[in-house]
Amino acid sequence: MSNDYYLIIPAGGIGTRMHSEKENINRKIKISKQYLKLYNGLTILDQTLKILLSIDKIKGCIIALANKDYLFNKSIFNNHSKLITTVIGGKERMNSVFNGLKALTYFAKDDDWILVHDSVRPCVKASEIINLMNQLEHHETGGLLATKVVDTIKQASNNIVNTTIDRSNLWQAQTPQMYRFSVLLKALNTVINDGINITDEASAIEYLRLKSVLVKSSKSNIKITNSEDLELANFYLAQYKE
Repeated sequence: MSNDYYLIIPAGGIGTRMHSEKENINRKIKISKQYLKLYNGLTILDQTLKILLSIDKIKGCIIALANKDYLFNKSIFNNHSKLITTVIGGKERMNSVFNGLKALTYFAKDDDWILVHDSVRPCVKASEIINLMNQLEHHETGGLLATKVVDTIKQASNNIVNTTIDRSNLWQAQTPQMYRFSVLLKALNTVINDGINITDEASAIEYLRLKSVLVKSSKSNIKITNSEDLELANFYLAQYKE
């Protein structure tokens, strides 16, 4: 099977759970969270790209942007040698990834690998992505980085506990999620046509009744959704040794 790897970054979100407002003359503009600055001076998106694009095995990258994105042109990765193109993101994450896959039909072969990574997971470790690649190298479908759930999980209604969920087999999905090109294209095309809303690529794979492999990752691979996450990401990046 082919060992070519391609990256898709869905970065078309507007960050409804966290906006940063900057004064611009007499008006306020809202900046999507992937363009917020980290303490190291990079935007969240640029820090994410810095890690992913440093991996030698990744041959090319597609980034899905919002229709009126005006900030990626200022990215230090705007003219990176691995950036194949940008595409317009869709209404949902799955639509953005699907648009990226369609753009890759001119480059990727059916059994090539596609890594999909959240634009706002800037603390992922290159070593763990390489481990994901190595673990899945000969797998027919693919899998994802994930971490075991360690907290006690309660199922509730209206803030009243109904029951405690057995956590022994629970995992928290992360990204990258990595699948064969033809498999992921078929999975996303199917859920979109069937009107099924999914929140990650693994869910689309499940819809086809295919199996995903879980590859253990670090809890530091957080997704930034609020200001507390941003502070935590800055802390993790300060400790980053790779």
